[in-house]
This record gives sequence, structure tokens and C-alpha cells, in this order.
Amino acid sequence: MDASADAPAAPALDPGLSAAHVAERVAAGRTNAHTADTSRSVWNIVRANVFTLFNGIVFACFFVLFLLGRWQDALFGIAAFANSIIGCVQEFRAKAALDRLALLNAPRARVRREGDEAEIAPADVVMDDVLVLRAGDQVPADADVIESRGLQIDESMLTGESDAVDKLPGDEALSGSIVVAGEGAARVTRVGAESYANRFAGEAKRFSLVASEVRSSVNRVLKWMSWIIGPVGLLVCNAQMMVFGGWAAAFESGDWVQAIVNSIAAITAMIPLGLVLMTSIAFAVGAAKLASKQVLVNELPAVEGLARVDVICLDKTGTLTAGEIAFDALHALADAVPGHDAVLGWFGAAPDANATARCLREPFPVADPLTAGAYIPFSSARKWSAVSFTTGPAGSWVLGAPEMVFGDAATDAAGELGRVVTELASTGRRTLVLGHARAPITAADVDDERLPEDLDAVAVVTFQEQIRPDAAQTLEYFGAQGVGIRVISGDNPRTVAAIARSVGVDVAEGFDARRLPEDDAELGEVLERNLVFGRVTPEQKKRMVVALQQRGHTVAMTGDGVNDALAIKTADLGIAMNSGAAATKAVARIVLLDGRFSHLPEVVAEGRQVIANIERVSMLFFTKTTYATGLAVLFGVLVLPFPFLPRQLSITDGLTIGIPAFFLALLPNTQRYVPGFLRRSLSFAIPAGAIIAIALTVYTLAATAIGIGQPELRTGSTIILAIVGIWVLTVLSRPITRLKGLIIGAMFIGLVGVFTIPLATEFFQLVDPGEEAAWLIVLVTALTIGAIEIVRFFHRRFVAKALAAA
Repeated sequence: MDASADAPAAPALDPGLSAAHVAERVAAGRTNAHTADTSRSVWNIVRANVFTLFNGIVFACFFVLFLLGRWQDALFGIAAFANSIIGCVQEFRAKAALDRLALLNAPRARVRREGDEAEIAPADVVMDDVLVLRAGDQVPADADVIESRGLQIDESMLTGESDAVDKLPGDEALSGSIVVAGEGAARVTRVGAESYANRFAGEAKRFSLVASEVRSSVNRVLKWMSWIIGPVGLLVCNAQMMVFGGWAAAFESGDWVQAIVNSIAAITAMIPLGLVLMTSIAFAVGAAKLASKQVLVNELPAVEGLARVDVICLDKTGTLTAGEIAFDALHALADAVPGHDAVLGWFGAAPDANATARCLREPFPVADPLTAGAYIPFSSARKWSAVSFTTGPAGSWVLGAPEMVFGDAATDAAGELGRVVTELASTGRRTLVLGHARAPITAADVDDERLPEDLDAVAVVTFQEQIRPDAAQTLEYFGAQGVGIRVISGDNPRTVAAIARSVGVDVAEGFDARRLPEDDAELGEVLERNLVFGRVTPEQKKRMVVALQQRGHTVAMTGDGVNDALAIKTADLGIAMNSGAAATKAVARIVLLDGRFSHLPEVVAEGRQVIANIERVSMLFFTKTTYATGLAVLFGVLVLPFPFLPRQLSITDGLTIGIPAFFLALLPNTQRYVPGFLRRSLSFAIPAGAIIAIALTVYTLAATAIGIGQPELRTGSTIILAIVGIWVLTVLSRPITRLKGLIIGAMFIGLVGVFTIPLATEFFQLVDPGEEAAWLIVLVTALTIGAIEIVRFFHRRFVAKALAAA
């Protein structure tokens, strides 16, 4: 296999399309333009906030009341409309911010036109364009390979095949796949919606949804309620008709209207209407706040995922270090082999040289370009490259990681190579070894990608990396928050350990990934015992993430290189640096746009705030759903008139749940996440809601027994529910800060206003309940509040045990 290292001298390079050909294809619409939202689509946002089962029930009830002329009792419909509009607006604003950021940070495509190479937007690629592919690129459109120099492409995101595939002229390169080694060119065969990636909903950069415990828990409750609401609604409706003497009598007297109104009040109260809205708003606001800090969130529920992470895997280069390396020194190991300086210069000037090799260009300038006779390009899996020349230095030359080229000899301090490599690596320097063999590389060596035989170590080349100034502080934060750290890198384990120690990781030495067990269970045990790993291949990074997940961990993976893409894709939360490869950013859930590692604590804190506040808010909504369902069942079975008008429930919904929940969902909250969101929420909501339902039932029975009229009874029920509801709000808001106190105080003032302002009392049909009813209201309210305090006491103990167990 002959390939030239001198790109300008390479024969028969396809010049690509002319400007006229490009214009012709653009006019014909044969471009790669394809709209693929980086966040939820407009239709998905509208559908999620408007076209839901419970909105359908609410709007149906709203129109029934409107047709019956009871528009005053249809206020909940206006609230539902407002909820939907607010939810849509919040998500539209977040979407606009995220899409703008995504557009500014979209990957670029490299094409050859009229013999010149240019970078363009992927949408500007046209049919028959010649794509120039290099390591780190994501293929923007389906194409046939026409040139290949060790070209390897990872198609795992599309085909499930985890191994990189060698691509030769004539082979197909699929859109969405990643170039992991070598370089080449390919002619575009399919563009836009017809390309392979775009024909599948699970496109490479949107391969799955973020796992969201909040979303799945809320959906589970909504599913349960969808099964309950129908039978309970019929039970209530029948009971209300019976209250007025039966179906026939109710229709004859016209009391069926009031029976329907009472039934609608019971049905709409059972629906946790604002919970989905609050969840969406919390996610959207969290994503928008992170966007203002130069953190791009590709999917809103990823904000919640931040709170659940308990292990974060860090790639050293570009994460702990700035990703910028510089040549340090050349350490000769033997008598100088003629031409080794020129060889190092050739490796640095090679067209497909990686960032490390390119550091050799300045200290080893190329005076007379060498011509390669055979060449094995660098691979992140092999961690070495090899070349032999037709003119110039004789034999074969290999540049790569010492352990990958010379095996155990590179770590054995008894030998010269091992001693030098060990000493240099322990100082935190990155080390490469230059090896030489007398025989040139054979065609079989190239085909099998094997090292030349009889290699001798000529010199060790060292490089220095700049440690990020914010790395130590960030790792200290994670340690304090109980988040485990695993540093995994392709570099020498001693080098990685030295850098890890310099940023505060308590580790004696790194674990050599070449000794990792093949069994996933054993691998998980190794990961629990060790913190720093070196010589890790891209496939091993992925296996390490999977092994940690199998042991019950929620794993975040950060990185910036192509070799991190598989692990970032597999992790529960992938985080990429904006300076990284386009392919890596495409599969990440979160991109740090300014590359600042110090953003990660802010990111985790935002996630914890979102999920902790949603948990608190969900208790309010689930408590309401519980007592409303309990009331519906009890009053249906006991055949009692429902003790509220729909408009009166609007008071309690707004002042004890809806309005305060909006503010509580956005307040600062640093509570550590513990799995079991739904169980914890229901462990408070079900007993508290049951107590409230029983209390209102007892009040109704007692008030009826002493002859209190229906308007007074409804007013008393509204007072009890409003006061108890505000108390539940207070209990769930503890500890009470100044801001929380203001919110609760404002709700109480609003409640007093509703019961004292004549216009409000007339509209909501609130009357003086009378002295007898007043004493009964005080007694029932006091007993209910006391019972709720007992529930909260045991609930806090339950939560504390869960935290301790975690």
C-alpha cells in the first residue's frame, strides 16, 4: 500500500465541483439542508402542554359549564388555558435560546471545490461534493469513499457495530458516523432527508431520550388517575343526582344542573393540572439559566439528570488539563540513529497528525520533505503510527505510547527505557517513544496494522500539559457533594496519576487499563477500588461506564476527543467541551461552550435545584389529587352533596398550590438527590390528603346534623381547605426563608381578601357561616393541622433514613 505523506504531491486528487456545478445543484434543491431541532420541536411543545388527556377532560367540563350558563364556575378552564400558554411560552423561550446557541456551535463540513479545500455548514453540502474526512469529523451526508489513507470510521451510532470500520475506495461512508483515524475523501451520494441518518428517528446525535425519574413518575401518576377518574366521576354524578331525589326527579325539577356542577367540581379537583406545567417550566428555566452561563443543554430533562449523577468520569486531556500541550524535551536512549530529527519532523508535519504530534513541527522543522513508502496512520485504539521512507532515513520508524509499542519493557525500571519512561511519567509529563527497525514496513504490516519486528527504542519525547486552574476546586466540590470521581485517560497511568494528584485526587498510582478484566462484574469491582486509569482505549471507556451503571451508579462522562464519543454516548449524562470534536459534541447531552470545567458544579447545582423543587411541588399537587379523589369517593358512597362549587375550589387551587408552586419550583435548593422521588412524594401526599378528605367529610356530616344550610356549609368547607392548604404549603416549605415567608404571607393575605372583599365574596358565593359553624370550623381545622404535623414528622424520618441509606 503506497501513500504519499506529501499531500500536494499526491497524484490524481479529485478537484471537486466547480462553482457553476454547486450553483446548479443548489437551484435544483439537491442540498444537504435538513431541519433537525436541537431541542423539542414546536409541535412537541404544543402537544405536551395543550393536547393532553386531562386538558381534554378539563376543557370538556369547561364548555359544559359554559353551555349551562355557569361561567363563574368555569374558572378552572381559564386556569388550564393559562397553564398551557405559560408552559408553551416558557419552553419556546428556552428553545429559542438553545437553538441560537446550537446554531452558533454547529459542526462544520470540509469539502474540496475547484481543487481548494473549504469549511462550510453541513446544510451547504450538495450532491456530488467531495468531502474531506479527517479524525474527529462527523460525516455530514452519505458518500462513497474515493481516497483513503488509513481511514477508519465508527458507525456504532447508526449500525450498532462498536468496532471502527476500515474504509477503502468504493466503500460507503454513512452520514452521522465518525472518523476515528486516518484521512480520506468521499463523494456525496445522498443528501438531506434522503441520507441514512435522517431516515431514522434515532439520528446519531439524538439517539435516545434522557432518562427522567421525574417525567416517568409524573406520567405514572397521570396514568393511574386516567383509570380512576372515569368510575369515580360516574359515582359522584350518580350521588349528586340522588341528593336531588334521583335522576328523573333531578331532571324534572331542574336540579340536574347543580348536580352536574357539583360533579364537575369533584372531577376537576382530582386532576393534578399544574404539575406537568411546573415540571416543564422548571426544566426550561433551568436550561435557560445554564445557557446564560455558556452551557448548552440539548434536552431539557437532562437538567434533572445532573442531580442524579453520583459518579463522574473525567477524561484527563481537555478536562483536568487545558488540552493544550507543548513539546518539552527529547531524551535519547541509544546512539543516535541518523535522521531521527527529520523523522520526528515528518510525524509532526503529516496531514493527519494529531494534536500531540503537531507539537513536533516547531522544534523539528522539515527542511527537505520526506516521501513515505508505506505508512500506518495513528489510531487512538493502537496509540501508535509507523512509516518507512522511499528516500531519507532507512528502515521503519514508529512513534507512539511506550507501553503500546514496547509492552512491559516500557514499565520495567530495570531497563533503560522503563527507567526513563517511569521517571518522566511520574512527573506528570506525557511521554511518547520513537522506535526504529532496520527492515522497512511490509504490505502485510500495513494490512494487519502490526508493529515492525526487532524494534529498538531510539528516544523518549516528552510533552507538558497545562492543568486547568479551576480543576482542583471543582473536584473538591464533587468530593464534598458525595459524587465519586474516576479519571480515565489514554495516557501513561503514572502521568495521569501525577496530574490527578496535582488537582487533589488522593491516589498513589494509576491503574494500567491493559490489565482490566474482560468480565464486566470484575471490571466493576476494579472501578470501585481505583480512581485513576491510564492507557484506556475508547472501547474500554465505554465498558467502564457500563460497568459502573450495572453497579447502580448514575454516571456522567466528560471529554472532548473522538475517543470519548462512545463513552459520552453511553453515559447517563454526556458532557462535552466545545473545543472538542464535532462528533463528541453531537452525542453529548450538555456542551460547555466556553470549555470551562468550573461550570460543572453550577450544572450539578442547577439539576439538584430543579429536582428538589419539583419534589416539593409534586407533594402539593399529589396531596390535592389524593384529597379530591377521597372526597369524591366518600361523598359518592355516602350520597352527600359535594361541599364545593368549582369556583370555590379555584380559590384553594390558586392560593395554596398553583401560585406558590410557580415560585417554589424556581427557588434555590441544594438538597442532595436520592432515588425514590415518587415514593417519597406519595408517602406524604397520600396520608395528608386522606386526612383532609376525612376532615371535610366529618365537617359536612356534623354541619348537616346541626342544620347548617348548604351555602354556609360550602363556605365553611372552603375556609377549612384554604387554611389547611396554606398550612401544608408552610410545612413543605420548611425551613422558612425570608422569600418563602413572603410567598406564604402573600397567599394568606390573598385568602383574607377573598373572604372579606364584598365583590369577591359575592362572586365566589361565600357567606357568613354562623357561630355554630365557626366553632366547628375551628375545631376541624385545628385537628387536621395537628394530624398533618404528625404525618410530616414521620415523613421526615422516612426521608432521613433514605438519605442515610444512600
